[in-house]
Amino acid sequence: MHPDQLVFNDLWSELSATRDLPEIDHERLHEYRMGRLRSELADRDADMVLVHNPVSLRYAMDYRTYTLFQSRTPTTYAYIALDGPTIAYEGYGDMPRASEMRRGHALSYFDGGEGMAAASERLADDVVRYLDDIGATRRRVALEYINPSVVQALEQRGVEVIDGMNVTERARLIKSEDEVACMRWAVAVAEHAIAHVEQAIRPGVSELQLWGLLNYTNLANDGDWHDGRMLASGPRTNPWLQEASPRRLEAGDLVAFDTDMVGPFGYFADISRTMLCGPGSPSARQRELYDHARREVEHNRALVRPGITLLEFQEQSYEQLEEFHELAYPCIVHAVGMCDEYPRIDPRHRGPNRYDDVLQPGMVLCIESYVGAVGERDGVKLEEQVLVTEDGYEQLTSYPLDERLLG
Repeated sequence: MHPDQLVFNDLWSELSATRDLPEIDHERLHEYRMGRLRSELADRDADMVLVHNPVSLRYAMDYRTYTLFQSRTPTTYAYIALDGPTIAYEGYGDMPRASEMRRGHALSYFDGGEGMAAASERLADDVVRYLDDIGATRRRVALEYINPSVVQALEQRGVEVIDGMNVTERARLIKSEDEVACMRWAVAVAEHAIAHVEQAIRPGVSELQLWGLLNYTNLANDGDWHDGRMLASGPRTNPWLQEASPRRLEAGDLVAFDTDMVGPFGYFADISRTMLCGPGSPSARQRELYDHARREVEHNRALVRPGITLLEFQEQSYEQLEEFHELAYPCIVHAVGMCDEYPRIDPRHRGPNRYDDVLQPGMVLCIESYVGAVGERDGVKLEEQVLVTEDGYEQLTSYPLDERLLG
């Protein structure tokens, strides 16, 4: 096939060709998110937050340019005030959600080199001018993770610095109706890709080829990236967290994957499935592992309800057999929005959860399970995404489990 035809003859990847997009009011979505950020600033008695994390820039201003570069070499940043204009610095292209765009100062060694201290002094002066312009009296500023020289320069100017991640993470905690609609579409795109991965599973295909289908479908639907390339087969399913490799599938292999997908509109679809590579039937042990994972997800999903605390949830959570403790997944539950987000709940056998909080309507959670024993060939990964509702939960993911492994 001519290379051009690989794209022009693609009649399957764009989900909007066969399914209507959800109703999303983007202006309402933007106003809600800005309202959440300002509410968190008010709760912390802060005048402004300086954001540069690419997820925060997307949340606040729908800015999505050079996101992976921005994550390691922060260049673009913005001032978001409790009461004042949103000023963006060093943005690429148009930024219609910003009140104004300006030239900025170096935030990273890449841009500042040995002159970072001087650049931080200039940035601190700019922040002080901004506080004066908006009539701020608290002189309390939230900063996302940033070069320590910026903190030092601000404190030398009498500005109190607090942790900006407390502002941005808590703002993202409760999703609006429009955010949930965005997430439903991201999940639909991910499950559309999963269907094509399942069709392509056969002896001889490589893990990388299968993973490529997930990535290609996401991009073809205007999604962004995957946080990891979590797809493994056969002996590479145990232990978990081995990324896709050139290994080619063999009959009888388990194929396990986790989408970890920043999809359309910037929202996350986090779905894990484990499937059998035929022909043939699964072994009794493969079915047993699958059953343990299914039971863990179902048990913990049933605990989801508003008002339950993280510690209560952990105490009531499914207790896996001791043979699976060592390789168990790092958490049994985590929140999700534009990425994996606060909070998380650890497996009970690893001791009390590192912090407490309470589930609230509008939170979106992922219910996780990985089951594999040390020294064995196979492991099973399953995960579902659910919305916390007023009286329980609504499951957002719907891709079916592998009936052959259910037995």
